Order: sequence, then structure tokens, then C-alpha cells
Amino acid sequence: MQTTLPQLSGDRLFLTDGGLETVLIFHKGLELPHFASFTLLEDEQGRDALREYFEGFLELARERGAGFILDTPTWRANPDWAELLGYDVSALDRVNRGAVAFAKQVRGEQATVDAPVLVNGVLGPRGDGYVADALMSAQEAEDYHAAQVRSFAGAGADMVSAITMTYAEEAIGIARAAGKAEIAVVISFTVETDGKLPSGQALGDAIAQVDFETDASVAYYMVNCAHPSHFEHVVEQGGAWLGRIAGLRANASTLSHAQLDEAEELDAGDPVALGAGYVALRKSLRNVNVLGGCCGTDQSHVAAVAEAWAR
Repeated sequence: MQTTLPQLSGDRLFLTDGGLETVLIFHKGLELPHFASFTLLEDEQGRDALREYFEGFLELARERGAGFILDTPTWRANPDWAELLGYDVSALDRVNRGAVAFAKQVRGEQATVDAPVLVNGVLGPRGDGYVADALMSAQEAEDYHAAQVRSFAGAGADMVSAITMTYAEEAIGIARAAGKAEIAVVISFTVETDGKLPSGQALGDAIAQVDFETDASVAYYMVNCAHPSHFEHVVEQGGAWLGRIAGLRANASTLSHAQLDEAEELDAGDPVALGAGYVALRKSLRNVNVLGGCCGTDQSHVAAVAEAWAR
């Protein structure tokens, strides 16, 4: 579908938050079974923790004069993961709609007229997020994710983003579901240390496949949950597909997905070095103007990235 998302105009930087779940677990001491933060929406204490987390990033965006993409905490709010936490289909629809309402409330409390704040309905992978297993066809993925997309659209989200996609077919299904729901969609792939998707497909090939099979309906693409050093060599090779990437949300750590999965302590890396890693990608990714973080990153990392990018 055609979209008029303001971040596509290219005349303003947009920020996102960082690693929501890792901040809540390692910095705030909260328990998130199955890495699911949407359960925090169910009580006032959890909602306060989410509000406090996002307020810091919104303040950073205001200081920078940047727009902000305000995510719903719904990366795990799809049927398989929600079932493990006792949520049926009806409860899941309530949670996803409630997540959009909560984000709108936070936006209303924090937004200014100086820069736009977009409410972004976040979808995560059906599987682990680090491993491409139990692969679906594009049609199966559309059928699986369509209800969550409809919940976001029905609740009035400005856009939806599929985060940490590990293979192309799942991304295609989500993009098609978003098209039918008439809501703008962003696809964010993750890559391994070799710069390829966990499925083994090259990043550029995955983007080309999704565009071909969806009539280029995706508003733009991102890369997340990987350190810049993991895919710098890939983008340096060039290609028309690089122009479709408009956002980066990297990990703080240079560790592989497998190593991060086994780690018992948070590897927060070096915020300044992370910012330099983003800047190193800039000469190849000329359309990027959406910047944030993923696992291990907090407000200090996103601030360092924004500072390095501005310089």
C-alpha cells in the first residue's frame, strides 16, 4: 500500500527506544517469562515501568528535535507465545488493542508539536527470533499473524513493524496481512555474524524477495538485533536494495545470537563504539534516518548513536 509515513520524507531524524526487554530484566530486575513484556500492561505497576522506560527515550528525542517511533511492547504477543502465558485468542486481541491505547496515552502525555511521535504496533516472529526453525509458507505466516495486525489497525496504530524476522516468507505473510488491513508495514530482518539471515539467505536477497512477492508494499526495511560489525561488509558490497533500508536497531554486543542466548549477564558493549559502528554504515545506507537500539542497549546507547550520527 502507498504510505505517507513522515520518516520517509528524509528531512528529520527519527529515534526509537533500545532493548526494552533487556533493560527491564537486567536494569530494572523485572521478570519477563518467555521474554514477554506485554504482560506488564495488565497492572498499574507494570504500566508504570513501561511508561518510565519510554519517557526517557521521548525526552531524548525532544532534546534532539527528532521524531520518535513509539513501539507497543508486543513482540511476544502472538498466539504461540501468548498461549504459554495463558492468553487465548480473545485475551490476545484485548492485549494488542490495549497496547496501542497505552502507547497513545504515553504519546499524549509526552508529545510536543515540534516533532511527530508515531504509535508502532510491534510483531515478533512466531519462533525464537534467533533461529529460523519451524518455517512457515507465506500464506501460513499471513494466516498466523493477521489477527495481531488487525488488532493494531483496529485500535488506530499509525504503522506496524515486524521485528527480528529470520526468514523471508514470514515477512511476506505479515506484509500481505498489513496490506489487507490497510496499515503501513515495516520489516526488520536480523542477521548472524556472517551478515546472512538465520535462514542462511543473504540480506539483499531477502529484501528483494519480499518486495517481489508483495509488489513492494513494505514502507521500508530495517536491520535489528545484530551488531553493525556483523553486516558492515555486506552493505559495503553495494546494490539497489540498500536504498530500501531506512532504519537500524543494532545490538550493543558483538556476540553472536547463540552466545547471547547462553549469556547469564548483560553485555552492554560500549555506547561510543556502537555510535561509531552506525556511522561506518552511513556511506552505504544513505536512506537511513530511523535510529535506535536492540538487545543490551539503553538510553545511553541511543543517545551516543544520535550524537555520532549528527556529527
